[in-house]
Amino acid sequence: MASSPSFLLLVALLALVSWQAVASDPGPLQDFCVADMQSPVRVNGFVCKNPMEVNADDFFKAAALDKPRVTNKIGSNVTLINVMQIAGLNTLGISIARIDYAPLGQNPPHTHPRATEILTVLEGTLHVGFVTSNLPAPARNKFFLKVLNKGDAFVFPVGLIHFQFNPNPHQPAVAIAALSSQNPGAITIANAVFGSDPSISDGVLAKAFQVEKNTIDWLQAQFWENNHN
Repeated sequence: MASSPSFLLLVALLALVSWQAVASDPGPLQDFCVADMQSPVRVNGFVCKNPMEVNADDFFKAAALDKPRVTNKIGSNVTLINVMQIAGLNTLGISIARIDYAPLGQNPPHTHPRATEILTVLEGTLHVGFVTSNLPAPARNKFFLKVLNKGDAFVFPVGLIHFQFNPNPHQPAVAIAALSSQNPGAITIANAVFGSDPSISDGVLAKAFQVEKNTIDWLQAQFWENNHN
């Protein structure tokens, strides 16, 4: 018997919901899968090191996350500890970062394509926020803003543009972030749009931002510094 349109719609919706439910790093099928960085095999993640050769150092890094970092010209420094620093994180779906903010410093608008982030303020005050995607009106590009003080926590949903700003002109701020991926990735919006290599056509960007080409040329000529270490 032919499937009814309503049944096909239900199947499509269930498939979509199921896809959303697994939109994160795959769950491990063993105690651990320490990344073998020397293997020539390329997979989604890293090949497992022989478990007989694994030792405690594969799960350790003297990261000194209690020590302040020097910030750059935008006033921040992100020290990320992911699978590239601790091979034992492979397949475990988590990373951690220390973020230092100079007075009036910011971690500029960016996204993590593979991770949700939860941020906790250790010192100072931060203005934080994120913007929703192009949802149907009136929720389209809705902006959520919150002021965080020491000890407060805030969640940035996976893939959404977000930022943090230290409003204090005299005191630095510090936060710790946990991310739901062994390799969350970071796309800083200004760097990606105006600092790509090779450059995106100034005609394309001028039309997208509704400005003159010389404005785009000026922006592309700037040095777009990376604050992720």
